Amino acid sequence: MTSIKQFQVTFDCAEPERVARFWCEVLGYVVPPPPKGFASWADFDRSLPAEHQGSAFACVDPTGVGPRLFFQRVPEGKVVKNRVHLDVRVGTGLVGDERLAALEAERARLEALGAVCVLVQRADGINESCITMQDVEGNEFCLD
Repeated sequence: MTSIKQFQVTFDCAEPERVARFWCEVLGYVVPPPPKGFASWADFDRSLPAEHQGSAFACVDPTGVGPRLFFQRVPEGKVVKNRVHLDVRVGTGLVGDERLAALEAERARLEALGAVCVLVQRADGINESCITMQDVEGNEFCLD
C-alpha cells in the first residue's frame, strides 16, 4: 500500500478571496495563475454562473513544498472552535525571551493584516511560548 504525500488544506469561509489573500501574506504564498484562456482570476470568475462567482479561491507555496490552501464559500458562519488549525512556525529553534520576541513581532505584523490575538501562552517550564490567534474570519491558528 502506498501512502499519499500531497494534500491541500481547505477553509470554509464567507469571503474566499479575502481569506486567501490574508493567508498569502501570512505564509508568503501566492495566487496561482488563472486557468488557460483567462487573463485573470476576475475574468474567470465573471465567466461562472452568478451563484458560483466568488465561491472559491486558492493560494500555493511558490517553492512547491507547502500544501495548497483552498477557500470555499459556505452559507453558515463559524460557530465553534476549529477542530483542526494551522501552527505558523515562527519560533522554531528559539527559546525563552528570544522566542517570545519573535512570536510577538509576528503577532504585530498579522494584527496589521486583520488577525486578532486570542491568547498569549508564556513558557511554563514544560511548554514553550505560543500565541493563539484568529484570521480575518475568526478561524483559529497558532504562532508557534
